[in-house]
Amino acid sequence: MGDFNLALVIVAIVLCVIVFLFNVYLLVNYQHPDDVNQAYFPKFVVVLGLSVAVISILMLPADVANRHACRHAIYNGACNLTLPMKDLWLAIYIVDAILVFFVIPFAMFYYEGDQDKSIGKRIKSALCWMVTTALVCALVLGILYGLIGKVDFTVKHLSSSTSSFPSSWEFNSGQQCIGTGSRQCSAYSASPSSEKTWTMRTTFPEYVVALATIVGSVLFAIFGGVGIACLPLGLIFSFIRRPKAVITRSQYIKEATELGKKAKELKKAAESLHQEEKGGSKGRKFRKNVKAVEKELFQLEEDVKLLEEVYPQGEQAETTWALTVLGYLAKFVLGVLGFIVSVAWVAHIIIYLLIDPPLSPFLNEVFIKLDDIWGLLGTAAFAFFCFYLLLAVIAGAMMLGLRLVFITIHPMKWGGTLMNSFLFNVGLILLCSISVIQFCSTAFAYYAQATAAQEIFGHTLESLRGIKYLYKYNVFQIAFVVLAGLTFVYYAAFGWRRKKPSGRFQLST
Repeated sequence: MGDFNLALVIVAIVLCVIVFLFNVYLLVNYQHPDDVNQAYFPKFVVVLGLSVAVISILMLPADVANRHACRHAIYNGACNLTLPMKDLWLAIYIVDAILVFFVIPFAMFYYEGDQDKSIGKRIKSALCWMVTTALVCALVLGILYGLIGKVDFTVKHLSSSTSSFPSSWEFNSGQQCIGTGSRQCSAYSASPSSEKTWTMRTTFPEYVVALATIVGSVLFAIFGGVGIACLPLGLIFSFIRRPKAVITRSQYIKEATELGKKAKELKKAAESLHQEEKGGSKGRKFRKNVKAVEKELFQLEEDVKLLEEVYPQGEQAETTWALTVLGYLAKFVLGVLGFIVSVAWVAHIIIYLLIDPPLSPFLNEVFIKLDDIWGLLGTAAFAFFCFYLLLAVIAGAMMLGLRLVFITIHPMKWGGTLMNSFLFNVGLILLCSISVIQFCSTAFAYYAQATAAQEIFGHTLESLRGIKYLYKYNVFQIAFVVLAGLTFVYYAAFGWRRKKPSGRFQLST
């Protein structure tokens, strides 16, 4: 058993290194050319935040594997070399909270500060904004904790008498207690009047984690519900809407000329806004114009990408077009596989979570059977489903980013993402990652039983005063399934249509 645990430790270390290197790769390829060889602190925060988010998701399968390593032991302490999962979970939550509420806001304020100011003044300004934000959050949390920071556990009052140690035990459905007389010591047959409410005040760190989970659960229900459908369907319909052939040189010149005119107009608008900013104009109208220019610039970049795609240039133009075609075929294959996983997720939520009692363990049973084939096969499948859910949240956030009225999600683009957009999305992913862990530990409770994650996300969160009804009536799960269904209907009705750019570029037919 020790060899298995040592292998688990080695796998965990290797995965952490791979995750870190992969996040560095994403940063290098997604960053905007203006951020090359600068903004090192925001870049460090981005890599650290993404690594914490991914590792936190992969920790749940590691928790399961860690418990399975000692499934033949009476208690975990009897097994050597197990990972201290509870301490690791606590460390991840602390780092997650520090990043979301302190480090990322500071990095965003510092990055978005006036470039004409000195580094010292930018740090001072960012610290002022961060401290103000932290004080407001602490004040709100303190008031809520003082008013409703309690948990209400529903318990049953059972009783039995004491008696001399008998020579034989005689327990049956009619004799459930020691001794004779009227007793009530069976929770199963106890009357409803025996139910009592046990109230106690939770600790402040647990309350903060619980509220962060609730906020993340709201975002998770929205973005995850939309993303679980749009992630695979977006890939499939991207293949359906793909360009069928390259355009002619005359068409390319015509469209490129229009894009050049648009680029000049946006440059003039950006210079004008920069002059207004230097003059101290930062009112509502100024911010509205900045957002409008940013949106138009994003659409212009999309139009340029589409134009380059339908008219490849250079000595290897044919090879470039062939790779484009293969890329769309890969999207179709990944989309079909993702659609199967999404359907399995939604079906599992309905069968195992929404129907009481559950019709079947479904995916829980699949993971257990895979473990019987090979020790880590079920754990690997479990990790894949958890990680896919995080990808669905990211896909939903990207889809709803430019369409939400009450919040603006910074768009991310390959080779054109500024650090403030990176930081915002990393904060969003970190906030949702806690809810993804809680959701997975609930959805796969049968497979992930007796783990440290279940102990942390146990009855405290689901019994918190004022919040417990959201879990009692499965509000988040229902919202997740409903939004997934609505997104599927949307794609079925409109997803097959060719997307027309909102800028000036219109692909000639």
